[in-house]
Amino acid sequence: MLNSDFQSSIVAGEQERRDDIAAGNRLLGRVVACSGSRATISALAEGGQTALTELWAVGRLISISVGRNRVVALVYSMSTDQQNWLEDQDTVFRIDVELLGEVHVSADGREEFSAGITDYPHLGAIAHRIRTSDLAKIYDTGKNNVCIIGKLTQDESIDATIHVPSMLEKHFAIVGTTGVGKSTSVTLLLHKAIQSDPKLRVLILDPHNEFAAAFGDLALVIDTDTLDLPFWLFKLEEFAEVIFRGRPPLVEEMDILRDLIPEAKRAFRGSVENGLMRRTSEKSSVTADTPVPFRMADLLALIDERIGRLEGRAEKPHLRSLKVKIMSAINDPRYHFMFSSNTITDTILDTIARIFRIPGDGKPVTTFQLAGIPSEVVNSVASVLCRMAFEIGLWSNGGVHMLVVCEEAHRYVPADPKLGFAPTRQAIARIAKEGRKYGVSLGIITQRPGELDPTILSQCSTVFAMRLANDHDQEIIRSAIPNSSSSTTSFISSIGNGEAIAFGEAVAVPMRMRFSRVETGRLPKANGTTIKASDDTPQSVDLRSIVSRMRAVSGPDISNFQNSYLTSQGQSATVTTGYEDAPYEDEEDYLDTFQAEAAPSPAQERYRPDMLPGAGGAYEASPQERLETLRRELSGETPRPAADPYRQPARPAPAFGEQQEPRREGSIREQLLKKPLSSLIRR
Repeated sequence: MLNSDFQSSIVAGEQERRDDIAAGNRLLGRVVACSGSRATISALAEGGQTALTELWAVGRLISISVGRNRVVALVYSMSTDQQNWLEDQDTVFRIDVELLGEVHVSADGREEFSAGITDYPHLGAIAHRIRTSDLAKIYDTGKNNVCIIGKLTQDESIDATIHVPSMLEKHFAIVGTTGVGKSTSVTLLLHKAIQSDPKLRVLILDPHNEFAAAFGDLALVIDTDTLDLPFWLFKLEEFAEVIFRGRPPLVEEMDILRDLIPEAKRAFRGSVENGLMRRTSEKSSVTADTPVPFRMADLLALIDERIGRLEGRAEKPHLRSLKVKIMSAINDPRYHFMFSSNTITDTILDTIARIFRIPGDGKPVTTFQLAGIPSEVVNSVASVLCRMAFEIGLWSNGGVHMLVVCEEAHRYVPADPKLGFAPTRQAIARIAKEGRKYGVSLGIITQRPGELDPTILSQCSTVFAMRLANDHDQEIIRSAIPNSSSSTTSFISSIGNGEAIAFGEAVAVPMRMRFSRVETGRLPKANGTTIKASDDTPQSVDLRSIVSRMRAVSGPDISNFQNSYLTSQGQSATVTTGYEDAPYEDEEDYLDTFQAEAAPSPAQERYRPDMLPGAGGAYEASPQERLETLRRELSGETPRPAADPYRQPARPAPAFGEQQEPRREGSIREQLLKKPLSSLIRR
């Protein structure tokens, strides 16, 4: 939209030079004090009448005549001299204002607004109501490609506009307490941004699953059922966050992963002869952070191989513990999006094209629903997405213009450095500091700016401050506003829903505005926030499906590479499920469903033992024995010793009356726990 859209309001404002109302309505008062940035105006209410006082209000703009110029000021405080109101007598009251700029006549004879003040108001200068034409000049950005996002609170006839390229180039933030309309405002701004830049790609980190309904056919919705985010795209710290379930990882186990993951990646690379992964020299640097595919079966086999070595007894407990953690993560149905059969092959092109909409195919928005992802891995997923967004902009030389929107951003980049996940903080901070150089923009939405990293907020050059009730949050916003307009936020705790104070690069001066209403079909809403008229009976709720979702019941994903391994050896691909109590209609229905899920993908390359470096000792056992051992480890059963031809013969049974040595089972701790407490105390 061009600035010509303002012509109608400016022409209308030129007719408002003088009113036919009483003269006092034009002459509001006179300046009685003035400093470098503020002034005090004295006014009189004659005979206790309120016709004049009704024209004053906190947050309104007024003008002060200084020669040919008109100084623009913002009202932030009012009081009477007597501290009371006289009914039938004159009442003197004072108004404190903050000077914002002036409307002056330029060299070509046109009137324009500038933030600087050439001539300050003198004592006795007349203060009067601001003209509509002056308001239009004040909030005119003077740039093309501006979008209308609402109306000015002071004058509903004037559009509130922003310059979208400036907002996206240097990032933006929307802050406000819950329930004031942040999500609706985000929806409006994103629709305007897409209209302004059709090549823009938007990625929304949606922790409440509420933006899927806001964009309709313009958005691709990705949830846990449709997500394939391969585990090998995770850096070592991000992968450890998943394996250790959000707890601090052990140094010894991290060192093991740092050593073995590159070996597993080299093993996979040796089995691929075409595509993106080609054979390269041994000098090529493949680390645990390189986004190169590998198989979890290879990693587990490498751990088994190191456990079977004679040396390194000190690390064997850590190896066993690490193996249990990896198996637990693989076998957890909630992590299906990471360890499914689709994540074993090199699908990085498809993953990037789908998540980041390259090409968009008419759907430039991706709403990434994080509500269904386990809470202990949400930070890792957010870190991967933000890091990949920056790298795509970096290595495409700015060819892809991308916007990453972080809802509830204080979760990912908290103010306390000890909280949160360090890789996520680094990924978002890198976009905030360097993203504009490579066409990657950042949108921050939070209800607690006081808990947000101040470095991130300071990088947002455009801020929409909605109602904030917390004093600390208000102080954070006041510190972000330029000193010349610090009083703008003095009433931020009492503005209405859908109303905001916009300031920064995208607007000419800080303005109090009200966002336009969004169509009912585009309102963001989470599932279950509204009660449908047809669902008012308890019989309409399927408790069986609710319980199934709570338990995340599905076939164990570990069977994918187990069946692949057995098939490559010519054995039966039947695996014990361990989910016999699943809530299905009957046993046959469940077995059919599981066999369909556990069937190996035709595109998946079969696992071969010779793909591992130094394979031998770890694979001397038969496939049935290895699978039986794996099943017992998962179920917690004590493994039976394998038949050894070199083992000493068993001791013969004692004769009648001969004392038999007691049989020891389990560890010392288990033996102590089985004994009664009285037997452990000396008498």
